Amino acid sequence: MKARANRTDRPMVVVGAGQGGIQAAESLRDEGWEGEIVLVGDEPHPPYHRPPLSKEALLDTLDFADIQLRGPEAIAAKGIDFRPGIHALSIDRAARTVALDDGSTLAYEGLVIATGGHNRRLPVPGGDLPDISSLRSIDDAYKFAAALGRAETVLVVGAGFVGLEIAACCRLCDKQVTVVERESRVLARAVAPVISEIYARLHRERGVTLEMEASVVEVLSKDGRATGVRLADGRILEADLIVAGIGLVPNDRLAKEAGLACELGVIVDTCARTADPDIVAVGDCTATAHAPGQPLHRLESVQNAVEQAKAGAAALMGREKPFVAPPWFWSDQYDIKMRSVGRSADHDRHVLRGDVANYRFSAFYFRGDTFLGADSLNAVQDHNAARRILDRGLPLSPEQLADPTFDIGKWARAAAPVA
Repeated sequence: MKARANRTDRPMVVVGAGQGGIQAAESLRDEGWEGEIVLVGDEPHPPYHRPPLSKEALLDTLDFADIQLRGPEAIAAKGIDFRPGIHALSIDRAARTVALDDGSTLAYEGLVIATGGHNRRLPVPGGDLPDISSLRSIDDAYKFAAALGRAETVLVVGAGFVGLEIAACCRLCDKQVTVVERESRVLARAVAPVISEIYARLHRERGVTLEMEASVVEVLSKDGRATGVRLADGRILEADLIVAGIGLVPNDRLAKEAGLACELGVIVDTCARTADPDIVAVGDCTATAHAPGQPLHRLESVQNAVEQAKAGAAALMGREKPFVAPPWFWSDQYDIKMRSVGRSADHDRHVLRGDVANYRFSAFYFRGDTFLGADSLNAVQDHNAARRILDRGLPLSPEQLADPTFDIGKWARAAAPVA
């Protein structure tokens, strides 16, 4: 890979000021770029954490300072020209320019696409009513909190992580909550069946009504306001507040229109590189194969955004720093924190350790004798051990875990001491 000069008359340009965007801008400085860096964000706010928006932010009055990643002064102190409230319209790869909606055009030495995604709207009649809530931005969270304060009954469409986190928050606010899910189990696209069963039990115990294998075919309204939904079986479910939590659509329009390959998002390699050597892409807008031969997938997590941004910044400076670490993420629901690492999608056996009845346990996944990953509920020591084992490629076996006297944390530390 050709090394890039650390200063030219063109800036490095980062489009998107979320977790991946601010990390990419800062990592470009860390990698030695001495020239101008321009960070363009379409929201009027400085970069902030998004995960709390469907969790604790709904339970208390949200202070933006609590979720802010960097303030304008801190960004400026690193020599980054932050331009909030501006949309990128198009990329001219031949001229190496980005057109912005303020009428200006930015020339770039290297470009980072960190445009994230937007929440999927309900694809049914009435699904675009303006009072159907969706949580993606801080402004969405403010709007939802106000609507929740006026509501008594809440209907959540979608039993993925965001939908269940919202349901949990609504129950903690003492609202009547119904979750509608077209799949036969909750979290069907994210976790193993054993974890789906446990989360279904958790929510039912806390008073949530789960309508499984139920499809919304229409959103009902009165005087322009959503009042409920009609299901495919003809039933009508009424609610004061309807929330759509049916997944994320990657914001890959800029890349597509610029002729970059997109499938499930902007296609990148493990160094966040697109097919254009002057352009990388990071975060929720991207799709990659985590290892050679594996299918493309999109990782919607803080870890992915941060590590891809570091890899992409290095790539623009002509260095190889691939992001190949096992993926991890977390979810907070009620007083239960699940920490997940690795994968479970193609496992053929699992081992449970801990107190399943009281939601303090871990599920460890294997394909044959190969350890794939773990989901840990209120069991942070197990999670930390699993991350160490996967990071170091240690030969953990199902037979070891089946022994109740086996101390996985002690074993992992002994097998892979900190350098």
